This record gives sequence, structure tokens and C-alpha cells, in this order.
Amino acid sequence: MPTDSSYLNNKAKSNNTFDAIVVGSGMSGGWAAKELCEKGLKVLLLERGEPLDHPNYPTANKDPWDFPYRNHLSIEDKKTHHVQNRHYSFREETKHYFINDQENRYEEKQRFDWVRTNKVGGRSLLWARACYRWNDTDFEANLKDGNGVDWPIRYKDLAPWYDYVESYIGVSGNQDKLSYLHDGIFQPPFEMNIVEKHFQEQVAKKYKDRHVIIGRSANLTQPLNGRSQCQARDLCYRGCPWGAYFSSNSCTIPAAIATGNLAIRTHSLVNRVLYDAEKQRATGVEIIDTITKNEEQYFAKIIFINASTVATSFILLNSTSQRFPNGLGNDSDQVGRNLMDHHKGISVSADVDGFEDSYYYGRKPTNIYIPRFKNLQTAEKGFLRGFHLAANAYRNRATGDSTIGANFKDSITEAGKWKIGIWANGECLPYSNNRITLNHDEKDAFNRPLISIDCSFKENEKAMWADMVTTAKEMLATAGYQNINDQSKMSFPGNANHEMGTARMGRDPKTSVLNAFNQMHAVKNVFISDGSCMTSSSCVNPSLTYMALTARCCAYAVEQLKNNQL
Repeated sequence: MPTDSSYLNNKAKSNNTFDAIVVGSGMSGGWAAKELCEKGLKVLLLERGEPLDHPNYPTANKDPWDFPYRNHLSIEDKKTHHVQNRHYSFREETKHYFINDQENRYEEKQRFDWVRTNKVGGRSLLWARACYRWNDTDFEANLKDGNGVDWPIRYKDLAPWYDYVESYIGVSGNQDKLSYLHDGIFQPPFEMNIVEKHFQEQVAKKYKDRHVIIGRSANLTQPLNGRSQCQARDLCYRGCPWGAYFSSNSCTIPAAIATGNLAIRTHSLVNRVLYDAEKQRATGVEIIDTITKNEEQYFAKIIFINASTVATSFILLNSTSQRFPNGLGNDSDQVGRNLMDHHKGISVSADVDGFEDSYYYGRKPTNIYIPRFKNLQTAEKGFLRGFHLAANAYRNRATGDSTIGANFKDSITEAGKWKIGIWANGECLPYSNNRITLNHDEKDAFNRPLISIDCSFKENEKAMWADMVTTAKEMLATAGYQNINDQSKMSFPGNANHEMGTARMGRDPKTSVLNAFNQMHAVKNVFISDGSCMTSSSCVNPSLTYMALTARCCAYAVEQLKNNQL
């Protein structure tokens, strides 16, 4: 895989010219590279971070005793990664994937946890792999309750692309036949353990509107396209040498490389999009080499900006010109606005009596799942939209009465009592004043304007979050479980890693940035299909929707290119 600039002749514009440039190698960027390369375009993939080739994941096969701090963080780690260590996934075994916060300074007008990787593959290396389709209720919500603007698409527009993506990445799950949660193209599901099945039975008995299903996850239960099935180690976040979970590194980037049409340039921080006012088109991008600090330019017929929401917002806002004094394509003044993230942080658990003669083997990489059931048939008091719940049941090791010696060693060979824990994600409404701007009075590590983020969860999210906690406790009590323990604490925006909305799709160029095909209203050869394109947030992991939107807009872009419309 070419992952440096040594093969590029930076003195000749012709050698720096491609059919397409893709900015970012994460979830949507990897898909854009694959789709465009497979359609015959010569593609340059620009990645801010360092090379990382599948299957060379440094800690994937290490034992617990191989980590000097036993998977805890050193004082130096906390100093250099003061933002990244706000997130549960930043640990000794994964820290090499994350950006050094001293090189990624930004302004928090209100706390915003910008969790960011620094490797090829981006956060596709670390995502939770949950794969749920949106429903028409999600696409219609803005129109019906008057928050934000109407989506320019509906479920039927994306359904075939969900099919396409699921078939390619491999998603395990059941055909559950639920009205609110569309089924997809699934591999066989993982199996619930005995207590999870008991919880499923109790919920079915007590509630008509709530359904417990096995989670739908981008982890293979059968081999697919040279990738092996999941080993049930539950160490996905280290990187999977078997390619058993979907990531850009194991799946889309190798597919793009196989075409012979892909060039990758790492250490490439995209600074701005180059714009030709006479042609009313983007001509390329300017990058800063993060090692040499030199600026370089690359050129293409079409540009895909998939740098993730915060970085994409910076690129657009920093791409000013006489035509676009407030940022590329920002005629609507919506670039940077409507920043959303899911709120989470509920942690409710209980003891489960009985089942001591039952065990489980392996550690499945998914959980049980309770799809949204609030604000579907009847309106809730206090909040709009809804949330989903997730749970898992488990047995810790027994500890006995001893804390040292032979008796302690013997006791931890036995399984302890069963427990069950519930967590959740809730939807965030689009608010115009939740936004990203640039602070031109301050500079980042590369002498660029400082990203400034002003975002908070409002009363609707707070009311929903409180209901999430109450609902989780109520369901565990109703199932007959004991000693319910609530350790919930509401997350801050950014911490769910589902930031989205700052270059939204819409029907009207006066109130949106992109059209129904993720194409910029004002600059027709620029496409954006990462989280910034989202018009609302639903309550599910958005990655499957990003991938489907990307595949769809790539097909559209190539068709437009062939017809000389770009």
C-alpha cells in the first residue's frame, strides 16, 4: 500500500491530478475510495494520520501481562491525551490509535469531547459495530415536529443501498419483523445467554410495545470475501487480524487498492478546498504535511470531503474566497450549525438470582437490544423523539472472603452471581446555536485558525435522558431482578462519537448545504457523506447510514461525471 508522498512529483501539477480526491479514510471515506476506484476513477485518498495496514494491529494478540500498566494509563498518557482519555476506549491497549491532544488543540466554549484517531482507517477501527437501519419515522421527524429542516430523502431511497452495504460488510442479526426496526440482509446472529433469554421472556410477558432482540453487529459469524468469522474474543477495539469486524483497513481500502486505481497519502492535513470562481467548481485541495509542515496542492474533477464532522466543518469554513467569504458552499449560513451527538451515560444494573448452573463460552461482541418504543404511537410528556436501550447479562469471577493466598486463587476459578446491566443512546435535536466556528485570534499547532465548539444538550435531551434512567430501572424491577444499582451520569456532547449535522442535506439551498445526493448545492463537484451531512440524528449508531449514503452518492457522482455535468 503506498502510504507516503515519495511516489508523487509535487513539482508537476499533472502528477498531482486525479479523477477524484477523498478526504479521510474512516467509515465513509473508505467507502468513497472503494466505490470510486471500482467505477474506474483514479483516486487520491488523503489521511491526516499515520499508516496502518491490515492485519498489523500492534496489540491485537497481547496478553494482559504484556502491558506495563496493566491496561491503565500513565501520567504522561493523561497529560498528552487530556481529551482522548475522557472516553472509555482510550486505554493502554488502544492509545496508539488516538491523536495527541497537544497537536489537536481546539476551543471548548462548552465541554465537547472531540474523540479523534490518528491512523488510516479512522474511527472505523474503534466503532461499536452496531448496525441498524433508519425508518421513515426518522426521516420524517423534522418535518412533523418542526425541528430542523425536512430530509430530502426517505427510507425507500436508501433501502437498496442498505442492502448493498450490509451484503458487503457482513452484519449478524435476526429477521425480527418489527414495525419500527427494518430487517436487513444478515448473517446468522450471535446467541443470547440464558439470563438474556430470561429477560427477553419477561419483557415479552409484561410489555406489548417493547421487544428484546439480539444486537445487529458488523461482526462476521460466517467467513466473507476472504475475511474470517469472529473469534468471540471481544477485543475488537485493538484491531482484528482476522478481519472479522468491518473496518476501512480490513475491507474497503484493500478493495480500492485491488483495483490499481488508489493512491494514499498519509500525514496530510487538508487545509482548504481550492475554488475556481469562473468555473464555479472546486479544483482541488491544499494540504499541510504534518511532518514537514509544507503546504502542497492536489487537483481533481470531484472532491469527497469525509474527514468526520468537526474536521469537515473546519475545511469548509476555512475555504474562503470572494465568492464564499463565510466558507465553501455556505450561502445558507448552515455550515458548522446544527451540531448533534447522541446522549448516553445511563448505567443501571441488577443482580439476577438463580441460573448458577448455567455458564457461557466466549465473549460475543454484541449485546441484546431494545429498539425505540417511545413517541411512536403515543406522545410522551416532556420530550420529543426517542431512545433505544441495550443490555448484557454476565457472571463475574467469585472472590470469596479471601483477598490473598491459595484460597483467593481457588475462589476466582469459580463463577460469581449473574448480573445484568442496561445502557442507552438518545436522540439529540438539531439546534442552530449548537455550532462549530473558527477563532481567527487563536492558532492551532499548524498555524491555522482554532476550531471553536459551542454545543450542549438542551432541555429535550435532559428530559429524555432522565426518562431513560427511569425506564431502565423500571424494566429490571419488572423482570424480577434484585439490588438495582444506578451509576448513571449524562455524557457530554462528542462522547458518543456520533457527532453530525454541520453540513446538512435538505431540499432548499437557502436552509441547507447539500442536496438529496450529498452534493453541495453551490459547488456541484463537492460531495460530503460523513456525519456532517445528517439532517437529524435518530437514536441509533449512524455508521450504517453513512455507508449507505456514501455508496449512493458515489454512484450518482460518477454518473454525473460521465454525463459531463460536473
